[in-house]
Amino acid sequence: MRGAEFAELQAFAAVVERASFARAADALGLTPSALSQTIRQLEARLGVRLLNRTTRSVAPTEAGLRLHERIAPLFYEIREAVSEAASSSGRTAGTLRINTVSLAARSLIAPRLGRFHAAHPDVALDLVVDDALSDIVAGRLDAGIRFGARLEQDMYAVRLTPDMTLSALAAPAYLARCGEPATPADLHRHACLNWRFPGSGRIYRWQMASADDALELAVSGPLIANHQDLMMAAALQGLGILYAFDDGEIAAAVASGALRRILPGWSLTSPGLHLYYSNRRHPRPALRAFIDCLLDRDPSAG
Repeated sequence: MRGAEFAELQAFAAVVERASFARAADALGLTPSALSQTIRQLEARLGVRLLNRTTRSVAPTEAGLRLHERIAPLFYEIREAVSEAASSSGRTAGTLRINTVSLAARSLIAPRLGRFHAAHPDVALDLVVDDALSDIVAGRLDAGIRFGARLEQDMYAVRLTPDMTLSALAAPAYLARCGEPATPADLHRHACLNWRFPGSGRIYRWQMASADDALELAVSGPLIANHQDLMMAAALQGLGILYAFDDGEIAAAVASGALRRILPGWSLTSPGLHLYYSNRRHPRPALRAFIDCLLDRDPSAG
């Protein structure tokens, strides 16, 4: 295979896996127009349309899907072979592709990016922030980060955080205007901020538990969103009551007085964040280094 043909197929695989010309161009170090021209050259050479394009989306045709299914494992094997060759020389190198929920991206990964790059400058992180349940094997990803209750089957998991608690919170301005609910049933008379699951589109029903009881509520309010930053901004601006994982950002808002925890005694404990990868493969050196960094673990100790 000539170099140009290999580059065309690599470009095609990148577009399919990222469902975006812009994101694929960024990953390949190309301009979107250059990438689009490469795809057109590939389609012209094969004599078949491989991608359906609109102004807002891109998806493989039936022929494109069949081609991607055949070539994607080959590119994955090439990437693995290159990584193993680099690691045999004592270097941790290559591209590490991680799919992660936004909470992990914000609270675990972002604060450690500088430290990881300083320790492993030859590793390029390709991070996809996605709160939907993505198939990391089909997507040729090295690993994913999810809550323990939502892990995929046939995966090896590494716990990153303790169990996490969902808490109800509201801004003092909202509570001054609307009062404070005394029981979960009172939430039906309040403005609540709702989470929509990416992928399925289903709206989360608030699951709450006390020492003696457990319940599930369908609430309503002025905002439905599938991004935690929007939910947090709405709560801070007094639009309604937020039900969210009690992470560092929430704790900081409570400590500053910007939010108040309400309905004491009613919350839900959920399995914490886990990093998972296929149990059919040994983790690459870059992935082991990334796990060590997320756990603040010194690989040279012990």
